[in-house]
Amino acid sequence: MNTTLRRALGAAAVAALALPALAACGSSGGSKESDGGKTVTLVSHDSFVASKQVLDEFTKETGYKVSVLKSGDAGRAVNQAILSKSHPQGDVFFGVDNTLLSRALDNGIFASYEAKGLDRVPKDLQLDAGEHRVTPVDTGDICVNYDRAYFADHKLDPPKTLDDLVKPEYKGLLVTENSATSSPGLAFQLATVAKYGDEGWQDYWKKLKENGVEVVDGWEQAYNNRFSGSAAGRKAKGDRPLVVSYASSPPAEVLDMKDKPKEGPTGVATGTCFRQTEFAGLLKGAKNAEGGKALLDFLLSRKFQEDMPLSMFVKPVNPDAKLPEVFTAYGAKVDSPWTLAPEKIAKNRDQWVKAWSSLVLK
Repeated sequence: MNTTLRRALGAAAVAALALPALAACGSSGGSKESDGGKTVTLVSHDSFVASKQVLDEFTKETGYKVSVLKSGDAGRAVNQAILSKSHPQGDVFFGVDNTLLSRALDNGIFASYEAKGLDRVPKDLQLDAGEHRVTPVDTGDICVNYDRAYFADHKLDPPKTLDDLVKPEYKGLLVTENSATSSPGLAFQLATVAKYGDEGWQDYWKKLKENGVEVVDGWEQAYNNRFSGSAAGRKAKGDRPLVVSYASSPPAEVLDMKDKPKEGPTGVATGTCFRQTEFAGLLKGAKNAEGGKALLDFLLSRKFQEDMPLSMFVKPVNPDAKLPEVFTAYGAKVDSPWTLAPEKIAKNRDQWVKAWSSLVLK
């Protein structure tokens, strides 16, 4: 996978949700004592990317330098933050999304702080508005992507909705990720729960299984190996023209092209999308709490928010932030994504994943 596409399609792409026990980490984080507390440590998943220019701007404005400590994929990073909560590794944690938020909040890893600029963020994204333990930073949509060339060559309309995916004409075309080991896989499962309800989602997956859906462990394998529409997938001779990925995958595919095409090689079935929101929070017990608060304020600033789309290929939550042209020209506009209340996810996530695994993987 090339560096650009790794950055572009990061944002918790392969979050491991079924994790082995990890040893609790010792106290090694927070601000560096040697620089008089002028370093603020941001703990995140491996897909966090910010330009040097924007981080330098934070230093110029506040006097704090940012040290980024990456802790694996999103699920592992959250799990490690929980296990090390008595001796936090840093000052701020970035990258817990709405599918995993309850796990972090229930384990009390965050301190309350209302970031400057939060009043500009849409209310529906402020999932902890009462206590301000976390701050929404970005949003993205997990959606079925399709290989335009395949469907044109076969004179077949690409699917648009979840209902379409179980139709005979799409038999054997879809690859998705394991809900137990992948954040996109879990989000796709949650989309089906949101659409078909507690009583109907399992019947839907029975039909999807009968229609030849392929399940792989994570996003990298699905998008870069099995999917026929991505640059990496074509090189790997992938033969699945439908894949669970991101609404931002199409602009990522054209980003490095010298001559931009009229439309990207991949498209998005917008009726299949599940909305994810990523949050950041001040870690309870942070050594540099003041620096952490300054960083949270900066994450909502227009400067940082406008840096994210071409760094992590996610959308800003600050309504004043402008999207780059490649993002708007090639990205899919998802007006009505599937969503679920965080408390419902918290209550049912583990049993849903267990039921899905028993149904689909056996």
